Amino acid sequence: MLARRAARRGRPPGRLGGRLRRGGLPYLLLLPAVVAELIVHLVPMVTGLWMSFRELTLFFIRDWSKAPSAGLDNYRVAVDLHGAVGKDLLRSFVVTVLVTILAVGLSWLLGTTAAVLMQDRFRGRGLLRALFLVPYALPVYAAVITWSFLFQRDTGMVDHVLVDQLHVSSDRPFWLIGDNSFWALITVIVWRSWPFAFLVLMAGLQNVPREQYEAAAIDGAGIWKQVRHITMPALRPINQVLVLVLFLWTFNDFNTPFVLFGKAAPDRGDLISVHIYQESFVTWNFGAGAAMSVLLLLFLLLVSVVYLLATSRRRAARV
Repeated sequence: MLARRAARRGRPPGRLGGRLRRGGLPYLLLLPAVVAELIVHLVPMVTGLWMSFRELTLFFIRDWSKAPSAGLDNYRVAVDLHGAVGKDLLRSFVVTVLVTILAVGLSWLLGTTAAVLMQDRFRGRGLLRALFLVPYALPVYAAVITWSFLFQRDTGMVDHVLVDQLHVSSDRPFWLIGDNSFWALITVIVWRSWPFAFLVLMAGLQNVPREQYEAAAIDGAGIWKQVRHITMPALRPINQVLVLVLFLWTFNDFNTPFVLFGKAAPDRGDLISVHIYQESFVTWNFGAGAAMSVLLLLFLLLVSVVYLLATSRRRAARV
C-alpha cells in the first residue's frame, strides 16, 4: 500500500492537470491587480449606491451603518425641479454642460490647429512643441493657483493688461465671482486641456504619409483642401476617442473649480462635481450627495454609450 502511494506521488501529472497549471498562471498573476481594482473602484461604487438609499446626514455620520432607509426620497428630491435642491442641481448641470461644450470645442480646435502647424519642419519646432506641452505637464494645483492670482481684481495681471495697458474697460472686473467666473473657468480648463489634444493629434498625424500632401500640392490643392480631404479623414478615428475623453474629463473636473473658487463656487462656476461635494461635505447630506453622484454616473454612461453607438454606425456606413 505504501509503495502504491509513493508511486502515485511520484507519477507525473496528467495532460489535463498540466494544462490547468500552465493556463492558470496568467490568471494568478492578474489576481492582485483584479483585487486592487475591485477595492479601489467597485467597493466605493457599491457603498455610494447603498448610501443613496439611506438618510445619511450629520446625525448618523458617527454610526453611518445604522442610518435609516430613505427609499427613493433622495432621488425624488434631486430631480424635483420645483424644490430648492432640484433647481440648484439643474442650474449646476446646465452650467456644466455649457462649460464642457465650450471647453472641449476650444481645446480640440486649438489642439488641431497646433498639430497641423507643427507638422512642417522649421527651426525651433522642437522648442515650440515642448512649450505647448508645459500646461499639461504642470501639476494641476500649482497651475490653477497661479491662475487664481492672475485673475485677482486689484493685483492680478489679467486686469492690469486689460484695463491699464489695453484700456478695454474703465473698471476692473471681478473674475472669480459673479458672471465672469464662467469665462475664467473656461479659460483655465482650455489652457490645461488643449495640450493633451495637441499631443494626441500630433501623434496621429505621424502616421499620415507626407507623399499625400506633396501629391495634393502638385495637383493644386491648397492648405485648407489638404486639411479637409487628407488630415481630417486621417484623424477621424482619433478624434472620436479624443472628444469622448475630453468630455468625460471636463464634465467630471473637480480640481480646477475647487482650487480656483474654493468650497463655495459662484453660480456661474458651479460645476456639478463641486455641487455634489457641497451637498455632501458642506451641508452634510451624504445620502442626497450619493444620489446625485449615481444620477451623474448614469448620465455619463448614457452619453458614452449613445456616442459610441453613433460613431460606430457612422464608421460602418462609410465602410
